[in-house]
Amino acid sequence: MSETLRNSIKTMVKETFEGRLSEGSMFTESQPNSGLFGTLDQLTANEASIAVKGTTVAAHADHTRFYLWGTNAILKDGKQPKMDWGESWKINLVDEKGWSRIREELLHEYLTFLETLDVIEWNELLTKEVLGSLAHSAYHLGAIRQMLKVIKV
Repeated sequence: MSETLRNSIKTMVKETFEGRLSEGSMFTESQPNSGLFGTLDQLTANEASIAVKGTTVAAHADHTRFYLWGTNAILKDGKQPKMDWGESWKINLVDEKGWSRIREELLHEYLTFLETLDVIEWNELLTKEVLGSLAHSAYHLGAIRQMLKVIKV
């Protein structure tokens, strides 16, 4: 894979999780903390536990962590681990400790993902997995930001 393409993918992944990285933005707001981490950090555990259309921000955040964990396993081992997708949506109510744990584990999976992008042997399967994970994470960022319009009234 070309270095230009790999760096472009990394930039988009960083924007999804960290928000705007420079003066402009490709798809998040052009302000600090517009990525997933800045968005999640705005919420208390109680707010992250408010159900909007049947799910919570806590569930979206943990599901995103779960998906990244699976992606990281595929990038490391070349095969998908056994994953219980239904289980990844079961978190509803969280206390402050649980909310902090979800965000810390999401950060860990994100940092692992970023590091792995520099060392994997890129091929079609892994490229699709990386791009799928980018799209999946960006989708959940958008869903969470829409949920904030109900939660932060």
